[in-house]
Amino acid sequence: MAYNILILGASYGSLLATKLLMAGHNVTLVCRSKTAELINRDGTEVRIRLRDEAVHRAIFSRGLPGTLDAITPGDVDVSRYDLVGLAMQEPQYTNHTIRVLMIKIAEAKLPCLSIMNMPPLPYLKRIPALADMELEEAYTNAQVWERFEPGLVSLCSPDPQAFRPPEEAANVLHVGLPTNFKAATFADEKHNLLLRKLEADIDAARLDGHDVPVKLKVSDSLFVPLAKWSMLLTGNYRCITPHEPQSIRDAVHHDLKLSQSIYDHVDAVARRLGADPQDQVPFGKYAKAAESLLKPSSAARAVANGAPFIERVDLLVKLISHQLGMPNADIDRTVQVVDQKMNEKIVMGGSGAL
Repeated sequence: MAYNILILGASYGSLLATKLLMAGHNVTLVCRSKTAELINRDGTEVRIRLRDEAVHRAIFSRGLPGTLDAITPGDVDVSRYDLVGLAMQEPQYTNHTIRVLMIKIAEAKLPCLSIMNMPPLPYLKRIPALADMELEEAYTNAQVWERFEPGLVSLCSPDPQAFRPPEEAANVLHVGLPTNFKAATFADEKHNLLLRKLEADIDAARLDGHDVPVKLKVSDSLFVPLAKWSMLLTGNYRCITPHEPQSIRDAVHHDLKLSQSIYDHVDAVARRLGADPQDQVPFGKYAKAAESLLKPSSAARAVANGAPFIERVDLLVKLISHQLGMPNADIDRTVQVVDQKMNEKIVMGGSGAL
């Protein structure tokens, strides 16, 4: 049985879409009209390196078992879909047409699986220790999430690293680090059956007889996706400096002892919330992966381009840390640098977009 899946966001979302199409499911990508026209005409191209191969393979949506189309937010008929993937960066949900679509999705009570770095607020409400915390400040507009039932919102740890090559068209995505999407379950078992079906189908899909990296791994723990927080606070947000942005590799490896201290503290925050140490990724494994991350994070690039808003997982972790009585000076300093750099860009009249 093929499921119909709506994915908001055609950039990073095209990676999950490609995996679903390979597994025989149907995907609609929600994006701008020009990008939708391009995808409906030419399909998508995701470049990914298979195990034991030296160069990336180009996987074209046109040649896959599932069907792909693209659409603008105002044209979505939510009754067509079994599942929604949230793949835009958090500030983009404040766009008026996206907000209207989000209201329709919430009212239709569709299960929503996020692959955002910034966890949707309803998901955090599922964690007892966070349910009553004041966390809205970390969101561009927390009201976007008010209509969603927490049990209908789940989260993947968006570990795969991917980017749009700047010289390529908007339907091309290059995967730099082909790790797995680690998803927490929903509250309702019927939605979990759907999730596990997708997991099994993606795992079984092959390309010319070869296994393809980037799997969907489903976990019963709500805390597995939180493992990404340590990585984001240690690497991605520290790419933002008072001067020019630095690569994730340099952010992590410039002072490895400091990096491990930050990483361990965020892990400790997650454990205080209820995470099992087995849910977390050892620092050594992350540091090794960071050696190949030679570009600044998307957050750092957005700030450098003058974006007025970015996803603020750094601020979210700071707010949680303080409300748990576990403040950390290095995390506070990271938040301060990000705030200062964004304010500086706004004063200078930066006009970049996410």
